Amino acid sequence: MLNLLALSLTEIVGDFQFKFFARNHKVANFLGGIGGYIGVVFFLIKSLTQGNVMFVNAMWDGMSGVIESVAAFFILGERMDKWYQYVGIILVSLGLVLMKYDRKIPY
Repeated sequence: MLNLLALSLTEIVGDFQFKFFARNHKVANFLGGIGGYIGVVFFLIKSLTQGNVMFVNAMWDGMSGVIESVAAFFILGERMDKWYQYVGIILVSLGLVLMKYDRKIPY
């Protein structure tokens, strides 16, 4: 699980750096984005040693979406246009809980 968290956080670094590069065209931001995505590949490989592609990819996509949205909200000051888009992020969070839920459900 820590590898998935590191994977998501590393992706945020890469995405934010590429956003900055898209706005200011500074080579340092481009290189930061490349470095972030090199880290993504590293942590993806480590994550795949502990789980199958289906689980790792679903958890990565969900965690990355939620964590990056929260980071963009607080760090970059970005906002969504519609209230139900925030509900979507909450539903993704619920999906992550269900993906990680490992107790037997009584029938």
